[in-house]
Amino acid sequence: MNSAQDPARPAPLAATQSSFDLRPLLFANMACTMAMMAFVSLIGPIARTLGLATWQAGAAVTVAGVIWMLLARPWGQASDRLGRRRVLLLGTAGFTLAYWALCLFIDTALNLLPGATLAFIGLMLGRGLIGAFYAALPVGGAALIADNIPPQHRARTLASLGAANAIGLVLGPALAALLARHSLSLPFYAMALLPMLAFVVLLRKLKRQELHLKQPPRPVRLADPRLRRPLLVAFVAMLSVSVAQITVGFFALDRLGMNPADAAQAAGIALTMVGVALILAQLLVRALQWPPLRMIRVGASLSALGFAAAAFATSAEMLWASFFVSACGMGWVFPAFSALAANAMDASEQGATAGSIGAAQGLGVVIGPLAGTLIYAVDPRLPYLIVAALLLLVGLWPHPRQSSVQAGR
Repeated sequence: MNSAQDPARPAPLAATQSSFDLRPLLFANMACTMAMMAFVSLIGPIARTLGLATWQAGAAVTVAGVIWMLLARPWGQASDRLGRRRVLLLGTAGFTLAYWALCLFIDTALNLLPGATLAFIGLMLGRGLIGAFYAALPVGGAALIADNIPPQHRARTLASLGAANAIGLVLGPALAALLARHSLSLPFYAMALLPMLAFVVLLRKLKRQELHLKQPPRPVRLADPRLRRPLLVAFVAMLSVSVAQITVGFFALDRLGMNPADAAQAAGIALTMVGVALILAQLLVRALQWPPLRMIRVGASLSALGFAAAAFATSAEMLWASFFVSACGMGWVFPAFSALAANAMDASEQGATAGSIGAAQGLGVVIGPLAGTLIYAVDPRLPYLIVAALLLLVGLWPHPRQSSVQAGR
């Protein structure tokens, strides 16, 4: 049964939607994305400075995805029991403390240059803590939107949330690249203020807008056939993004022949182009109002084209253009799989559903950086070609019959 038809909803959807204030959620996502992307865009040069191997840089990024994958479903279930607002506040508070701890460690390590093993352990612990609390943010936000927005408008609202993330993706790497000219640790001190501001905004501005059900929350199995397509699309999409994020700095160093400072700047600009493309694509999502299945088909195919072009980039400008095209497609895919999942489930399953989607994305973040760096060692072009092939398969996946899946109509 579609959640729009669930009798557990106590108020008309139009009235609920009109009273729902998305702005605090938008700001919190933008701020935390800026902080996250500063680390990702600088991990290549930081790893080289600290004497870490390429696979260790990949593992340091991957550990956050491992924790995210493990805790996404528990956070989703907790949001059903405790409320979306409380889970979002717990997530941002923990994210703030973990980010400050990582910031102080990186600054100390860059000054003292400890052994590679100690630096690797510190990065793993810091990123693991960040992943543990960050997992609460997309889960709580997606469940809150499902509570308050009717199915036919969820893709548009999730696109707004994605646009806020994309703004953070633009500003985070751009500011990190600017500040990295002075010091590799300076961007982290600047970004550490952002999750703190996110917590304050959520505490003061986010109302309790959870859907209070007449029936208790129901568990959701990962093997639920209603979630098969959105879970696979979520996994492939996040796998593709994480592979691109972890390899772009090394690609600029090795394939384009740049020095560490220029490579950090090139990686930052590439990720900034991704953010600009995501903003534009998700604004277009709001205008077109396509159903989720069509958005996945078009977006995944376009993104595959962009990643294939990136594999053969011979200049920074070509790399940036390829990332722009791939991100345009991703701007349609990300809100689509979240809306597809939410629309297929009952109102009492929304928290657990958001957690399941988060777990699939977390699995992509787990496998992507480690697999990407290992495959990169074989050939710098190979990660992008493999990602392009996976996205093309997702885009060409035949649509189900219209009567069999309500969410895709």
